[in-house]
Amino acid sequence: MTIEIKAPTFPESVADGTIATWHKKPGEAVARDELIVDIETDKVVLEVVAPTSGVLAEVLKGEGETVLSEELIARIQEGAVAAAAAPAAAPAAVAAVAAATDAKLAPAARKMAEEKGLDASAIPASGKGGLVTKEDVVAFSEKQQGVAKKSAAPAAAVAAVSALSGERIEKRVPMTRLRARIAERLLEASQTTAMLTTFNEVNMKPVMDLRNQYKDLFEKAHHGVRLGFMGFFVKAACEALKRFAAVNASIDGNDVVYHGYQDIGVAVSTEKGLVVPVLRDADQMSIARVEEKIRDFGLRARDGKLGIEEIQGGTFTITNGGVFGSLLSTPILNPPQTAILGMHKIQDRPMAVNGQVVILPMMYLALSYDHRLVDGKEAVQFLVTIKEMLEDPARILLEV
Repeated sequence: MTIEIKAPTFPESVADGTIATWHKKPGEAVARDELIVDIETDKVVLEVVAPTSGVLAEVLKGEGETVLSEELIARIQEGAVAAAAAPAAAPAAVAAVAAATDAKLAPAARKMAEEKGLDASAIPASGKGGLVTKEDVVAFSEKQQGVAKKSAAPAAAVAAVSALSGERIEKRVPMTRLRARIAERLLEASQTTAMLTTFNEVNMKPVMDLRNQYKDLFEKAHHGVRLGFMGFFVKAACEALKRFAAVNASIDGNDVVYHGYQDIGVAVSTEKGLVVPVLRDADQMSIARVEEKIRDFGLRARDGKLGIEEIQGGTFTITNGGVFGSLLSTPILNPPQTAILGMHKIQDRPMAVNGQVVILPMMYLALSYDHRLVDGKEAVQFLVTIKEMLEDPARILLEV
């Protein structure tokens, strides 16, 4: 029986997708729920698994081709056996030979061969009765290393010649759909909004002291969840957003949409580009829950496991360039949101405190906002509110 494999049902915001990688080739066996193909959209990578066990009979859409929602992309022959699986005796014979060879190794030689990852069957034996000794393994290992060095020498010579000849190497690869979509969104933000950025600095010592005091107890109480800085920033942002509704709003045509909830997007960098998963109702989350969700987002974003619904929406965004060493930046808006908060590297700097010079861990904060909706006064007061809460973390708990 032939089973049809179709592309997933894309959300309304996703027009089509591109076949990224086929993990199985026609004629290969597939198991039920086994990953067979990745489909890349302009938001996330969708995984398509086999609905039944059998053989991949036909691939209708090759890598790089565009597919529509629920379009037929392949067929599986249910219950069929792959041709390559017929000679089952061969692996058993190989295993038997390997076992026989392994039996001729002295215990010390066997251990050393395993540590060095050497093929025991290729090691010449000099011991009595064809026994491979430890000395045989050492000699064979040194010989292999010598061969590797000799083979590496020509490659190094070729690289040196290329450098001396002044050869200018270029590589052209197509832009991924996700990267193209990111570029489109950045251009849209810069061309359709009146974007402005205001800056402030925050003394991170109170938060750092609190974190150092309770991080071990926190991790133990919350089953391995680590206490970072993002939880404090998210909770401080939620409280500030409640006080300055325009910063949490969005523009829809000629209308202003004020949101009575705080859905905080947290920018996550991946190999394929930047994604912004959203913490729904972040104001109702504890700091532990915020840290847990952000860690989960980071791991699944790296593996391409985020769902489309998890990166849509959001009323406000936080991005942290400090993890890469950025000291100051101007973050770009994430439309239709009207503001984005940029965190940066914590840097020890001399500061004036009560007429004395004190070395403190300082961080620059940047708030980019759409001046069409948010006035400078509101933006500055919003940023000062976050600064005050972080410099006195009790305010976050007391909501004052």
